[in-house]
Amino acid sequence: MSFYVSEPLTTPPAKYETPLQALVYQTFAASGIPFSRVDTDPGITMEDCARISERTGMQIVKTIFLCNRQQTEFYLYVTSHDKPFVTRDFCSALGIPRVSFASAERLWELTGVRVGATTILSAVWPAADGVHLVMDAALARAEWFSCTDGTPTCFVTLRTRDLLEKYLNGKEVILVPDA
Repeated sequence: MSFYVSEPLTTPPAKYETPLQALVYQTFAASGIPFSRVDTDPGITMEDCARISERTGMQIVKTIFLCNRQQTEFYLYVTSHDKPFVTRDFCSALGIPRVSFASAERLWELTGVRVGATTILSAVWPAADGVHLVMDAALARAEWFSCTDGTPTCFVTLRTRDLLEKYLNGKEVILVPDA
C-alpha cells in the first residue's frame, strides 16, 4: 500500500484545513521563520510518521495532550518519536500528581486540533493560553524540529531555535531533563 508524501515545499498550503493551520503559517510569516513542509496522506500511525521522516530526513516528534484528574491542568508534551510515555516518569519530572490522556473534545477546544494532529504549534491558539508546554530537553537542544502543522496531512520542519525563541516567544516551555 502506497503512502503519499510530497516533495518538500517552502510555501504555505494553498488552502487551509483549519483555523489553527492558517494561524500557524501567519505566525511563521510574522516571526520571519523559514520552514519546509510536506503534504501527506493522513499521518496517524507511527508507521506513517516513519514514511514521512524518510522523505524529510527528520524524525517527527510525538506530541501528547494530557490532563490532571480534575481536568483543570493541561499539558502538551513533546517527546521523541520512539520514547515510550511513562506517566510516573513524566509526573515525577514535573513534580505533579498523576496525569492521563485528555479527551478529544478538550484537545479540539483548547488546541484547535483533532486527534492525530497534536502539535506544540497549537501554543499560538488563543484557547491554549493556560496549557503547559513541556518538551524533552534533548529535543530543545536539537538543531531541527519536525511536527504536524495542526493537521494530519501536513508536516513542517523548522530550526528548533526559531521554534523556541520566535514562535513560542514569551511562552514558558518546561524542559524535562534527559533520563
